[in-house]
Amino acid sequence: MTDAEVTRRYPCDDFVPDPSLQAWRGVTVRAAPAVVWPWVTQIQMAPYSYDWIDNGGRRSPQRLLDIPPPEPGQHFTRTANRPQGRLLAVETQVHYTGRIMGAVMSYVLVPAGPHTRLLLKLVMRGAGVLAPVISVGDLVMARRQLLNLKRLAERTSPPDGSTAV
Repeated sequence: MTDAEVTRRYPCDDFVPDPSLQAWRGVTVRAAPAVVWPWVTQIQMAPYSYDWIDNGGRRSPQRLLDIPPPEPGQHFTRTANRPQGRLLAVETQVHYTGRIMGAVMSYVLVPAGPHTRLLLKLVMRGAGVLAPVISVGDLVMARRQLLNLKRLAERTSPPDGSTAV
């Protein structure tokens, strides 16, 4: 993460104005936001992290599913095929923001030439003494999730980085 990425405003900041825990993650995806976005929205179907831990051993989909566009009020994700959390705000190809287990998370897509910076910010109030444990757990799980989304988007993106799939 760059200093500018850490200091920018994220949609999750509007839902937790004075967090006791903040964590940032980011990857560069060699694909345009239009290619990355459908993979981000599939978080509503599966966690895309360590499936054996947080998805009851079920593999997160490795192809794009025919799902309706996400809308606030829908579930945020699924674990072990059970709806989890709540989608709070969404802006197509810009951000996907939801609440799960007391944390609010924003996935933000930032165009970077022919590529996309996929940023994730997690905020939480009341983490207290658990903040270091939550932060380390998030680091491991979120890193895997972002790398999986990157891999899948790059696999579906044409070599020239255009939006055609």
